[in-house]
Amino acid sequence: MAAFLLRRVGQSLILLFLVSIIGFTALNLAPGGPLSQFALTPGMTQEAMQRIAEQMGLNRPLPVQYFDWLSHLVRGDWGRSYRDGEPVLRIIFSHLPATLLLMVSSMVLSITIGALAGIKSATQRNSLFDQVSTLSSMIALSIPTFWFGLVAIYFFSLKLQWLPAGNMYTVGDGSVLDVLRHLILPVLVLTFVDVAIWSRYMRTATLEVIHQDFVKTARAKGVPPRRVLMKHVVGNALLPMITLAGMQLPTVLGGALVAETVFTWPGMGRLFLDSLGYSDYPVVMGLLMCSALLVLVGNLLADVITALVDPRIRPT
Repeated sequence: MAAFLLRRVGQSLILLFLVSIIGFTALNLAPGGPLSQFALTPGMTQEAMQRIAEQMGLNRPLPVQYFDWLSHLVRGDWGRSYRDGEPVLRIIFSHLPATLLLMVSSMVLSITIGALAGIKSATQRNSLFDQVSTLSSMIALSIPTFWFGLVAIYFFSLKLQWLPAGNMYTVGDGSVLDVLRHLILPVLVLTFVDVAIWSRYMRTATLEVIHQDFVKTARAKGVPPRRVLMKHVVGNALLPMITLAGMQLPTVLGGALVAETVFTWPGMGRLFLDSLGYSDYPVVMGLLMCSALLVLVGNLLADVITALVDPRIRPT
């Protein structure tokens, strides 16, 4: 297991290094470059732009800039924001809890509801519930997240006035109950789409396990159907779901970015779009590295958990 962990950590570090190269190069070669926000300053001259570029080290060759940035990154210095001069790490950490709250809440709900719906659809194949579940999943997967978010705001906030339309809390309140009220709509939007994905995965995995020989043998021995389902079918069908949970992290992050924008949720997705619009490249690169790190850690944990619960694929 130790060798497996070291190998996976090494692979993750290599991927993180490649992501940093691609992201840094793409941002610096984008139209306008890191100096684009300074060009909008009234009275800015070409000479002043050159002095700013020299002070910031942006007149050096791109590989030199990259390795200088990388050397500071590994030492914990992720740079400072162009907008307000705050350290990038401090800005990210101030927005990270909001994104984690949104992601974890939606993932727990979507996996739980989706798994239960998928198991019921598989055990009652071609039933009314299975047909309705399949149709609902196709509809959910066809609806854009941002459109569904706007519809949810229109009905639940503007028409019915049951829930707040955006932000993470009411100014002057910020209690746990207030945060939960603001959390309902974005979590509802993310869960609506993700439940469809997980229910389809779980249905397929359950159907594959149901027809395995060991399940047929358990039934032939007279094992109660409920025990066969819970011990033999569900336990084995959940194994590939653990790996899929790690693979779904990029999708969840993408959905969270859209949801945070629609509901003005003060998380990393909202910060990314604001920073990109302002050409605040140090913050954008910091968010890119943080997101890549979250995805790689999620996949690593999924692999480790799968190896621990399934002896058949446990590394020697």
